[in-house]
Amino acid sequence: MPGAQGLGPGTADHVALVLLAAASGAVDALAFTVLGHVFAGVMTGNLALLGIAFASGHPIDLTAPLVALAGFVAGIWATALTCRGCAADTRPGWPTRALLCLAAETGLLTVHASIWAGSGGVPGRTLREVLLCVAAVAMGGQSAAMLVAGRVARPSTYFTGSLATYVARNAGVLSGASDRWVPVRLAALVAGAAVAAVLHRWAPAWAAVPPPVLVLAAVLITTYRHTRPRPAAIPLHKG
Repeated sequence: MPGAQGLGPGTADHVALVLLAAASGAVDALAFTVLGHVFAGVMTGNLALLGIAFASGHPIDLTAPLVALAGFVAGIWATALTCRGCAADTRPGWPTRALLCLAAETGLLTVHASIWAGSGGVPGRTLREVLLCVAAVAMGGQSAAMLVAGRVARPSTYFTGSLATYVARNAGVLSGASDRWVPVRLAALVAGAAVAAVLHRWAPAWAAVPPPVLVLAAVLITTYRHTRPRPAAIPLHKG
């Protein structure tokens, strides 16, 4: 069909991205409120916090942003190596290796949730650094998986560029249709963070459970979307 290659991702892909955004919001909420007042998936903010820590003259304040930055870079690096050559993947939708990396992220976040639950939702200092590193690796992997997923993917851990582009296009500064799912992903980010915060307040041991569940749901949705058989075409007969 002419022009089909120019179509955006299907609804299932958009829903998967919304779920990933919600997972990112939940992870960052816990990282900021419990694991050292830094983010697991927003490195721009962490670099600013790193500069503030340098200026404060308190070396101990450097630990959390450095751990988060190192974990995030490690997650990107591992996923990039795994997904090298994904452009040659002929599978429709998200490349198989990108989905495998998201499945690995689900495993990491499950480990994260298990350690979190074992601490009762109140980890000590050393355990906080371990949990922060695991969360940052997972978010780095998710970010890299979206980078290699091609036209069907969008950022799911950082949204400054998405928000700027959305506003600029709606203001008529940029050409092209705006992505109507941007506000939905932003709302999902906020909702994920809110759910994690509420859980940490009322059931702290369970606060880290939503992220692996959300990422797994995203993987299953997009996998099913591109593997289910298409309905057979009904032949047309001239009467």
